[in-house]
Amino acid sequence: MAQFDVYMNPSSTTRKAFPYIVDIQSTTIQEIATRIVAPLARRSSLNEQAMKKLTPEIQYEGEVLILLVPQIASIPAKHLKNPIGSLNHFRDEILAALDFAITGI
Repeated sequence: MAQFDVYMNPSSTTRKAFPYIVDIQSTTIQEIATRIVAPLARRSSLNEQAMKKLTPEIQYEGEVLILLVPQIASIPAKHLKNPIGSLNHFRDEILAALDFAITGI
């Protein structure tokens, strides 16, 4: 598993609104049984306007999706199989959003 890998959302309940999840956990932390993830949401699924600094827009698979940093969660690593892509090229935007969520800067 690599940081910023994209996976299909394993939850059939939330998959329509949040089709993908992004592994945001550092690769130096591999020995624990969970991974820290954030969902990617379809803009049409959001009732409110996105906060650009906290919820960056991500272009993926021909769609504009919103990375929902405020909805960070952990998920058992065993549920994350076969990444379907990577958002490593959005690294700066993702880290800036995480930093903003924690420090407000």
